[in-house]
Amino acid sequence: MGRELQQQVSFTVEQLVAVNPYNPDILADLENYVNEQVLSQTYNLDANLCLLRLYQFEPQRMSIQIVERILIKALMAMPAQDFSLCLFLIPEQVQMEERFKTLIVLSHYLETSRFHQFWEEAAKNRHILEVIPGFEQAIQAYAIHVLTLTYQKVPRPVLAEAINVEGLSLDKFLEYQAANNGWVLEKGSSRTQLVVLPRNEFNHPELRKNTADGIPLEHVTRIFPVLV
Repeated sequence: MGRELQQQVSFTVEQLVAVNPYNPDILADLENYVNEQVLSQTYNLDANLCLLRLYQFEPQRMSIQIVERILIKALMAMPAQDFSLCLFLIPEQVQMEERFKTLIVLSHYLETSRFHQFWEEAAKNRHILEVIPGFEQAIQAYAIHVLTLTYQKVPRPVLAEAINVEGLSLDKFLEYQAANNGWVLEKGSSRTQLVVLPRNEFNHPELRKNTADGIPLEHVTRIFPVLV
């Protein structure tokens, strides 16, 4: 029953956006829908972009908290470029607020795969990020996505830094991957453990086919329940 109600609400919002996306009367519905996305750990970029466009026409009605939540949800959608799309619709003077400057820095770290700096900055701003359920798991999934495209074998310390997990939690995570997702653990030089990642056309170019298809992020998101 709950799932049916959620689908009905989602469909209603999508219908409002499709019929009249510039109607300021739907602004409150779209704001409520952002909060619903946070609570239900769902995501609708089109509805969020519609709300940001309405804020451009109704700046006095802009909710800074809602804008902040939209940007954090957009960060969680990486490698999609949703964050840049949303930021383009936010006035420059609003972007200069400290909380948004922080999110822009975090986005830059993710785009450049500087995961160590990302997790350090995120730790300083937990009061902003922890209100969004699933944030840490989404970023970890993105980090694995990047590593999978880059490495055939990744040293354990590099993996630990990228997903911000170490010690017994990392041991448990690696055991799960070895048992369920085809990861192989082997010893490298200087007794450093190496993680052999599944073969794909990016970390093994000889497998590349004449196609533009990439590796869907959803292929790696299923590996993180063990960390919860």
